Amino acid sequence: MKYANITGWGKCLPPSVLTNDDLSTIMDTSDEWIYPRTGIKARRISHVSTSDLATLAGRRALACAGLEASDLDGIILA
Repeated sequence: MKYANITGWGKCLPPSVLTNDDLSTIMDTSDEWIYPRTGIKARRISHVSTSDLATLAGRRALACAGLEASDLDGIILA
């Protein structure tokens, strides 16, 4: 029986951060309203697609693990 192993990890976060206070300048809302209801203080925003961000994160994970893409049986993106 084969087992899965996590041998490396990677991440890619968009550099732009949109805070609740930022949102309050363009919408009728406030941090005092958003945070207690959602637990969200800020969110990352990007003009780059999810697949492009995932590709970069995957490359970083491969480098962390010291592997090549051809060494893998599969990739899970969640």
